[in-house]
Amino acid sequence: MARYAHIIGWGKAIPRRVMTNDDWAKLVDTSDEWIRSRTGVRERHFVSEGESTLTLALEAARNALEVARLSPAYLDLIIVATVTPEYQFPATACLLQDRLGASRAAAFDLSAGCSGFIYGVSLAGDAIRAGSYQYALVIGVETLSRIMDWQDRTTCVLFGDGAGAVVLAASSVPGGIISYTLGADGSGADYLIMPGGGSRHPTTHETVEQRMHYIKMNGREVFKFATRAMDRATRLVCERANVPLEHVELMVPHQANDRIIQAAAKSLGLPDSLFYVNLDRYGNTSAASIPIALCEVLEKGLVRRHDHVVLVGFGAGLTWGALLLQWETPFPAVTLKWWQRLYNAIYYRWAQLRSWLARLRRRVESWQTRENGNGSPPRKGPSALHREEKGAPSDHPEAREGRSKQVEEPSPPAGERAAPSGETVARPRDADHPEH
Repeated sequence: MARYAHIIGWGKAIPRRVMTNDDWAKLVDTSDEWIRSRTGVRERHFVSEGESTLTLALEAARNALEVARLSPAYLDLIIVATVTPEYQFPATACLLQDRLGASRAAAFDLSAGCSGFIYGVSLAGDAIRAGSYQYALVIGVETLSRIMDWQDRTTCVLFGDGAGAVVLAASSVPGGIISYTLGADGSGADYLIMPGGGSRHPTTHETVEQRMHYIKMNGREVFKFATRAMDRATRLVCERANVPLEHVELMVPHQANDRIIQAAAKSLGLPDSLFYVNLDRYGNTSAASIPIALCEVLEKGLVRRHDHVVLVGFGAGLTWGALLLQWETPFPAVTLKWWQRLYNAIYYRWAQLRSWLARLRRRVESWQTRENGNGSPPRKGPSALHREEKGAPSDHPEAREGRSKQVEEPSPPAGERAAPSGETVARPRDADHPEH
């Protein structure tokens, strides 16, 4: 039986701190009129002290899971697209997996610039259609305020911080992601780059003094590349799905620059009204821009069943990508009840406690090893590597296949939700999912 990947949940996280064009005019040689006329940006949001890439990703992920009516325990895969990770390593996705309590999910980051979200959704969709996974969480998140040059008026006024997330699910209902295209051209890597901090230019006093740890951009070359890439990628996904351009009901482009979006619309021969734009309120949030815009589109009810929606973007690398969605997912009929919200709150608290206990166990084991003096670690208790012995789901492909056959369309513990087919799927017994 054919499998399809549908979006069943969406969410976003926007920092509260707002930076207007007038605020920038007090810091650099610019003005509200100059910024608006050249970029279309009116204001943007920046993280405050105590906020980071991880905190934004966590908020967006929880919101998306709430819409999907899905417990993190059911997630099989987490992908975080970002150029501003929490740390150089480990991956932000692994930190997020721990904070969510998604203990059986594989997790990794990917860096494809502003195209990162499309890359992530494409990979997750392929894994779902192949039968490897049932549920996947994909997040685009950035804290660009931490890596932009606050003294460079040509770049600092462009960017903002934020996060957007979607939950993908397997279904036998045709639709969802019906085509995609990804591309790259490394010959243009220098057009959009942060040169310092990698193995080529490790962090030194000299790299800091030369301001190499900030975003550097050749705006003219990026503009020319962006308009070509958006046109080519959009046409290609429509051709692959045999969907004429005129049958596309909505375009959700990367929110980089008003002029780029207008140029792409003209090149494609599509009306400006077909393109959803929120650039004026958020600025360029890189990998987060498309999922934030998609979340707003769905929250406003701008998409109906059977609509064709194109997500298209471009970014550092140079990279580009586009997705064509055939929307079949019913919108949530009601918000979560109080007891469902309480359950979610308790679950996340338990996830934090479980994480703390796991770290404590490792410290005790390390101490016992030193006390033994022979370098042999003590016998370990049950862990993620020994779930099979306890009857928990295995990550072996055969076990995953068996799990998918056992429950064709599993439903989250937080209550019943509507499947992409529109039918209500009953919640499986908790005993069938011992990790829950």
